[in-house]
Amino acid sequence: MIRLARSLAAWGGPDFEDIVIRELSRLDNEQLPLQQGLTGSSHATDTKPQVMIISALETDGAIRVRAGLFYTGIIAGCSCADDPTPIEEQAEYCVVQVDIDTATGAATIALAEDG
Repeated sequence: MIRLARSLAAWGGPDFEDIVIRELSRLDNEQLPLQQGLTGSSHATDTKPQVMIISALETDGAIRVRAGLFYTGIIAGCSCADDPTPIEEQAEYCVVQVDIDTATGAATIALAEDG
């Protein structure tokens, strides 16, 4: 379970965006929908994404944050010894929706439907 307790505590304050960025940046890549957000490559790399906050608002029982993730992917070849496909990182971007429960700080992160 993902908990963004510091982000919840900072809600409404001047440091909210910075704290959300810091907490999202500390998550393991497997906790983010990077693979599902690929558009130009076939495999998300292990490089940590850069996070940009697009918007944040409070809904019934949750703080909803839309964030842009800048990361890299590769086009994986066949892994053959003579495969001429170069492995070069490709820039990727996706928009995620982060819902932080206002009672517990538990968070869900998914690709934004319109992102």
